Amino acid sequence: MTLLEIQGLNTYYGESHILRDVDLSVQAGEMVCLIGRNGVGKTTLLKSLIGLLKPRSGDLLLEERSLQRLSPHQRARAGIGYVPQGREIIPQLTVEENLMLGMEALPGGLARNRRIDPLVYELFPILREFLPRKGGDLSGGQQQQLAIARALLGRPKLLLLDEPTEGIQPNIVQDIEAAVRRIIAETGIGVLLVEQHLHFVRQADRYYAMQRGGIVASGPTAELSQAVVDRFLSV
Repeated sequence: MTLLEIQGLNTYYGESHILRDVDLSVQAGEMVCLIGRNGVGKTTLLKSLIGLLKPRSGDLLLEERSLQRLSPHQRARAGIGYVPQGREIIPQLTVEENLMLGMEALPGGLARNRRIDPLVYELFPILREFLPRKGGDLSGGQQQQLAIARALLGRPKLLLLDEPTEGIQPNIVQDIEAAVRRIIAETGIGVLLVEQHLHFVRQADRYYAMQRGGIVASGPTAELSQAVVDRFLSV
């Protein structure tokens, strides 16, 4: 089933044309990776999806329902989880309090949902141990695990991950890769991943490559050639 369909999307910053006629799809139970050098529009695409930026033209469909008129909060409740670049956990709240915020996306919000799904502790065992700690006291890798867990507690149909391995030690990168694969296997959600780490890119089912705001290459990651890697992933 097609979970996400992006059709002819054009997004601007002021008068600067950033996204140019972007077409992209994600199926349920699939991981899709968006690759490209810095500044080509990858984060702009995710922000357009979650509603932080308003495209000038095109459409965004989640399970064939247009998202264009929905606010970011409404899109979260419609089934989109978002882990932004930089994680954006709240440093003065405890790990437990940060996790609880993820359940605001559920019907009834925190007023009706107070139980943390044990799956997040299975995926990221360190979080159970650190529940009383302030989020700001965690390492970068631990904060990333917290941010992904927080997004999962909203029970999304589609999970958006923006550079989840940026600046993280290699052993935590492996843990995050394994967790994302398990999330897809156990929940059947779709994942749209922006990533530069080649090993993680190859975990995806399909890739789209961006250049100057447009999609210029796509296909199964099993067929991702070294030429494409050199063109779109090299610094």
